[in-house]
Amino acid sequence: MTVANFTGAEAEELRRAVGMRRSWERMKNLEGKLRTGMTANGLDAVTQESIIQNISSFALYGFPESHAASFALIAYASAYFKVKYLAAFTCAILNNQPMGFYMPAVLVKDAQRHGLRVKPIDVQISDWACMIEHGVDGSLSLRLGLGYAKGLRKQSGEAIIHRRQAYGPFQTTEDLTARVPSLNRKELALLARIGALNQLDGIEHRRDALWQVERAGRLEGPLFRQRNEVLLEDSEAMPLQQMSTDERLAADYAGTGLTIGKHPMEYRRHELRMQCILSAEELRTRKDGEYVRAAGCVIARQRPGTAKGFIFLSIEDETGIANVIVTPDLYERHRLVVARSKFILAEGPLQNQDGVIHVKATRLYTLFDQTLEVRSHDFH
Repeated sequence: MTVANFTGAEAEELRRAVGMRRSWERMKNLEGKLRTGMTANGLDAVTQESIIQNISSFALYGFPESHAASFALIAYASAYFKVKYLAAFTCAILNNQPMGFYMPAVLVKDAQRHGLRVKPIDVQISDWACMIEHGVDGSLSLRLGLGYAKGLRKQSGEAIIHRRQAYGPFQTTEDLTARVPSLNRKELALLARIGALNQLDGIEHRRDALWQVERAGRLEGPLFRQRNEVLLEDSEAMPLQQMSTDERLAADYAGTGLTIGKHPMEYRRHELRMQCILSAEELRTRKDGEYVRAAGCVIARQRPGTAKGFIFLSIEDETGIANVIVTPDLYERHRLVVARSKFILAEGPLQNQDGVIHVKATRLYTLFDQTLEVRSHDFH
């Protein structure tokens, strides 16, 4: 505005051009008007060229510079909060999903690896949102909220919380269904499958809870509704087997999208070691260029438009996250494995540079496990 007599609107247009992607093209369109104004104000050619050069040069990197500075601040602040306030940081992120790059299942597992204790959904304790619990020893833990029970209506969840706060803890499944009549049988079965009813009296495990909610959810007349105990079966006479590990994992992922128990890969670690398949942590100890085998749950798939057809997979196991590079030709040969497999095995030379681990895949396989359904990101 001073050197070229720009109006406020024209100066704003120039400012926007400097800070935007492909701003150099827009700068060229404004250059003529800028030179005309500077000439009218008596600026010599050398000074004009210096000003134009300085503005044009900044336009070439102003956009990435501003974004890099913003990202650096966000990354630093996030890392600080995660180190100093792990429980609150994790709780806040889980309560604001969907957001960010990683699914809640990945965030929970990462927090657990950093020492955070995560507790399950419990109708006796959980609020709708995740919350922080204070231990008698001063430790902090994270309690999953009822909102993570997939298929539980918020109206039903809030009714559970209200009745519990107003009249105290629930005693039995019958007590729960009587005090929270808005819970339907589908919601009761969901809570039973994910273990949210395990702290009620008379429930020993999830399958026991499923049996009892089926009984509690039956429609009955007013006579038996007054004498509910008449219809109660003797649980000792009905020996129900507990869910297997695979069944519990499947119920966790289907019902909440995550598990607070062991990572699925940990249950397979012994047989994986027998096949010389390394964990993410073990990859860090191997030399750059070494041929390795690694396997994990696919938590992210990326195919940037600027990567010339290369695909980047992030795979997770109980020890951490590793990255797999998939070349365009390998993708063409194993399109279904890359795009759809939940658990994969990758073979190829290791890239271990400055602590950043990549496996440049030469072969890809699906790890078949039909009982586990773990959601992962689609292509970005």
